[in-house]
Amino acid sequence: MNLVTQIKNSIRDVADFPKPGIMFKDITPIFEDQTLCNNITDGFINALPSKPDAVAGIESRGFLFGILLANKLNVPFILIRKAGKLPYKTVGHEYALEYGTAKIEMHVDSVKKGMNVLIHDDLLATGGTAEAAAHLVKQQGATVSGFTFVVELGFLKGKEKLITYSNNIICLAQY
Repeated sequence: MNLVTQIKNSIRDVADFPKPGIMFKDITPIFEDQTLCNNITDGFINALPSKPDAVAGIESRGFLFGILLANKLNVPFILIRKAGKLPYKTVGHEYALEYGTAKIEMHVDSVKKGMNVLIHDDLLATGGTAEAAAHLVKQQGATVSGFTFVVELGFLKGKEKLITYSNNIICLAQY
């Protein structure tokens, strides 16, 4: 069975979550299968055109494979969190949501000028959060080497927001 099929067979659809009319793609069953977790991590690494200097994971599900990727690549892991969650000095970026705005932050000293940073999250939908993360990386003088996602909801066209930061957008399973 190929990796895409393994991923899709593990994802659970949850109707009307987090609100009516939404069909939520729940990746949590993936974490009950260590072989699949290793295969996903290897799938990302095998698809990378080059090794990044660091992996940045977006809160919170982006931490799960983000730290695995960073550890396997032997590079630092950078946390990108919702505003107010990090204890040290931060740099932040506010971005638009469907209704309102949100803000993400990272520590001011996490990304060094000139670094090539891979941004990871579990799912690519509209691309707003990943785009905000890319903006943070660029704001610190670094380059976005690419993006990795376990799942892409292609009909929401999130890749269109990210392509200006990197052509290297890896989505292992698409819906």
